[in-house]
Amino acid sequence: MFRKVAGAREALSSSPGSALVAKDAKSGKTRGTAASMDAIWPQTANHPENPSMITKFTTVYAGHVDLPDRGQNTTPANERRYSNEHLASVFEKTEAIAKKMDALGYDTIWLAEHHFQHEGYECIPNDLMMAVHLSHVTKNIKIGCAFNIAPMWHPLRLAEDFATADILTGGRTIFGVGRGYHTREVETFGAPMLDQNANRELFEEQVEIIFKAFNEESFSHRGKHYTLPPEVPYRGYQLKELTLVPRPIHSVECWQPIVSANPRGLDFMVKHGIKGAVGGGAATMQAGPITGYRDAAARAGKQLALGENLQLGLHFHLAKTREQAIREITPIYEEHAKMFAPLGFVPGLTQEQIAAVARRGGWAAAGVPTVEHFMDLGSWFAGTPAQLVELLKGFEERYPGMEHVSLSNPIGTPKSTMLDQIQWVAEEVMPAFKPGRR
Repeated sequence: MFRKVAGAREALSSSPGSALVAKDAKSGKTRGTAASMDAIWPQTANHPENPSMITKFTTVYAGHVDLPDRGQNTTPANERRYSNEHLASVFEKTEAIAKKMDALGYDTIWLAEHHFQHEGYECIPNDLMMAVHLSHVTKNIKIGCAFNIAPMWHPLRLAEDFATADILTGGRTIFGVGRGYHTREVETFGAPMLDQNANRELFEEQVEIIFKAFNEESFSHRGKHYTLPPEVPYRGYQLKELTLVPRPIHSVECWQPIVSANPRGLDFMVKHGIKGAVGGGAATMQAGPITGYRDAAARAGKQLALGENLQLGLHFHLAKTREQAIREITPIYEEHAKMFAPLGFVPGLTQEQIAAVARRGGWAAAGVPTVEHFMDLGSWFAGTPAQLVELLKGFEERYPGMEHVSLSNPIGTPKSTMLDQIQWVAEEVMPAFKPGRR
């Protein structure tokens, strides 16, 4: 049953400073009430010259099936294996989530491309095929690729498939590229993953080719990994150029994850007009990816507001109280850690703690951080809708150019809970960011 709580109109601070937002989101305490949204944030309300920027709410769904248990005391990640029928349930689950989001006015559902995951964590192997299907069962929502892992594709095949999806979905498919992080996936498809320098080198050449194919009537490429076209005779002439058929007919919006503030990677993104998806923990550090992306744009002669062309991502869970939200998200966070800690995506863990995460129980004795630790860092949120609004308003103050925010239920969240949370955000959080509420 859908749970209702006091609306985001109530129990919010009258002037939340960016330095105080995370503290209050952690404590669950508020600093006053207001009769209306317009009274809550007087510095932005009804002032077009200083508008609040978050206007596009999205979610990342990596494609986990419903799990029979979750948390540190349940089945270890490497022991999870499910039937083909259960793994295939990801498609019905994806459709249900997309339909719910579409009906409630979300901007984009982002899907992840992954392979061979019998553990049930990330089970969508082809975002572009999924996007075409979802466009037929929804009306407005965009379907984003988060992300097509370029090293696992031939770049021209990826370009063709995206162009086809662009046309068949009426421009509702958003392009996204990544380098990958699963050795089981990338190395199996014949590309380097263990050798990070080789992986980046291959990725950058592939992206160069893809944008040539998108943007040029005909093109050729000579690089370390690809000679396109091959120097062969064809129907009486020597092949010199290729034309992608079809090319996209809508403007191509491309996104890429930003894992660090590495200047080389950020410069590459800016060069190609690629927008960035940033995790919340990294995003809250001024010297991190958000500032780094703006600085990379400046090096290229482009002036961006802080947060412009970026999307901030948070793992979240709502409940009637902060304490209830933490209780409910804890086993889901623990399942997330079981999946991602061995891959290096749970920051700060020692090798001993990573080993502990692979076993049943005993995490506290090993010093494995709790979800509250990552709430403090800003990458996870658990609390009430009002507290989430307050947190996001603080991000608006800090990053005035940011339009997109991604609120995602972590891996392990059941479908029924995800649908409940999606509706809750739409009813109690998103209205605070409508133009009339500024």
